[in-house]
Amino acid sequence: MGLLSSLRPHRRGALSGVGVGGGGQWQWSFLDAVWAVFLLAVVVFLALVFTPRRGDTLPALAGAVPPCAASEVDLLPCEDPRRSSRLSREMNYYRERHCPARGEALACLVPPPRGYRVPVSWPESLHKIWHDNMPYGKIAERKGHQGWMKQEGSYFIFPGGGTMFPDGAERYIEKLTQYVPLKSGLLRTGLDMGCGVASFGGFLLKENIITLSFAPRDSHKSQIQFALERGIPAFLLMMGTRRLPFPAQSFDFVHCSRCLIPFTAYNGSYLIEVDRLLRPGGYLIISGPPVQWKEQEKEWGELQAMTRSLCYELIIVDGNTAIWKKPAKASCLPNQNESGLDLCSTNDDPDEAWYFKLKECVSKVSLVEEIAVGSIDKWPDRLSKPSARASLMDDGANLFEADTQKWSKRVSYYKMSLGVKLGTAHIRNVMDMNAFFGGLATAVASDPVWVMNVVPAQKPLTLGVIYDRGLIGVYHDWCEPFSTYPRTYDLIHADGINSLITDPKSGKSRCDLFDVMLEMDRILRPEGTTVIRDSPDVIEKAVHVAQSIRWIAQVHDSEPESGSTEKILVATKTFWKVPLTSK
Repeated sequence: MGLLSSLRPHRRGALSGVGVGGGGQWQWSFLDAVWAVFLLAVVVFLALVFTPRRGDTLPALAGAVPPCAASEVDLLPCEDPRRSSRLSREMNYYRERHCPARGEALACLVPPPRGYRVPVSWPESLHKIWHDNMPYGKIAERKGHQGWMKQEGSYFIFPGGGTMFPDGAERYIEKLTQYVPLKSGLLRTGLDMGCGVASFGGFLLKENIITLSFAPRDSHKSQIQFALERGIPAFLLMMGTRRLPFPAQSFDFVHCSRCLIPFTAYNGSYLIEVDRLLRPGGYLIISGPPVQWKEQEKEWGELQAMTRSLCYELIIVDGNTAIWKKPAKASCLPNQNESGLDLCSTNDDPDEAWYFKLKECVSKVSLVEEIAVGSIDKWPDRLSKPSARASLMDDGANLFEADTQKWSKRVSYYKMSLGVKLGTAHIRNVMDMNAFFGGLATAVASDPVWVMNVVPAQKPLTLGVIYDRGLIGVYHDWCEPFSTYPRTYDLIHADGINSLITDPKSGKSRCDLFDVMLEMDRILRPEGTTVIRDSPDVIEKAVHVAQSIRWIAQVHDSEPESGSTEKILVATKTFWKVPLTSK
């Protein structure tokens, strides 16, 4: 029992570090030594027999983190129904993020499902993925007749349909293009609410439009996981009691296809939130309820009244699809509107959106006309030009240019000298954990990848500049788990990883490096790559953690021309499997 219990998952609060600490004196006898050698031999034997890997290199056993139980294959620490089922259902509060307290989260390695294999590469993955990587057939059973997905042999196939576009996303997009300039370069960033398996966003990619699709953890099982397995930008999220974790005036259009969001409920809080996120001159597209929907005439009338109060232009109502255009100038509020809407006070920061409660007032925003659709540069020119928002920062334009040049050199070094497989079929889904202005994403814009740019919530709120460039991202605090399924990213990059866990005011650690790297392991695909940059002492600690979580790691010097003492850890997550006896 002693050996078996030592291999069980721990709670993080029970771990005192990566290695094993000792205290007190111990007198070893000859029999003690023999017994210790015997136990070590048994551990090595079990590791070799029951933990096969595709690579030849085995991680060190000392301080190794055990695997989670096979039942935790889709572990979502902050969207766990075992916790959320006890919470209030008012405004879907129970379906929002609710993370375990520090010390309660499991400190174990999330296993892949049985039969898991390296995902189908992009762009083939848009149309099919391995069934065994996500062996969940509920959507295929319930939505197959609408063209969502179906099973064929060892694959799930995605015809491209949806509830409101059973004939396929491509035909639906063609229809929308009659009223929305989806093929002109004017529109680049979109938000798809309640996205299903994200076929709408997937088929917009060929138009050089990047759509961030979101849905909550759901009864259909893993909509967002399917989207990410396909290589489509997606995120676990619920429209509930809080602002969505994006800056104001971010998206060139917002789309809802039967998303079932009650836009005018709670004094219009949800439509007000959409207005906060929508760029001036942007488009709101709603297909399905309540647009001309039987028995929802009241809700449809309220939606029309509220959009009129916001001075949105109703472009078309075609069957159950309605399209509005947001004014490209400052809000027409305050006015004598029929919905009772008013502006927020000057104390409201519309860009603040990390655990920030929804408001029933419309945020005042600056630089409306300068960053409106039609004023901001078209794609791809907007990628390389500092927007008006960047210029609001001290020396912002120069910082923007310097950051762009720095990351161009760094990415070239990664590819040419460090063997990072950017630009190949091995890497599709990329995460930048500390994105600043999105320089890394800009440097790989011509590669067949998309990048989730994460701006830490405790750092300057630069995410608006990233959206102005035509890129996407979210706010997040890395002392908490990220809202995504396990095994969803091919490459995770952490520049200055220690700054992600350090309080910027006190300089003290808010959480442990171990916690952050364990979370990176959860969301990284087997055989995926991590790149971590920091000072030599931080990288030394990261190497120890990497060994404990079975990564194969190498440490490199930074770019020769940089003159920096910074070190770079490049690591590969090994492809290990759960022992057949695991339960």
